[in-house]
Amino acid sequence: MKPWVSYGLIRIALFAVVLTVLLLLGIEGWIAAIVAAIIAFCVSYLFLRRHRERAATELYNARHTEKATPGTGTVNAEDEAAEDR
Repeated sequence: MKPWVSYGLIRIALFAVVLTVLLLLGIEGWIAAIVAAIIAFCVSYLFLRRHRERAATELYNARHTEKATPGTGTVNAEDEAAEDR
């Protein structure tokens, strides 16, 4: 499974678990959703560093390994160097 998919699914599951617990405690829905989002963000930021870095690395590599093809609008290094002169 792609790292960004697993990272996203873990974060969604974390949000869903926290939201469920807050709703079972009787907290109003919109407040529970906001608090669950904040808690899920904090927990994922603190404890899912490896997953986040793998996902970021894969997305970076996917974005920067494309070959420039005519007509696609992508700019290669030679074009950028020529524009800087």
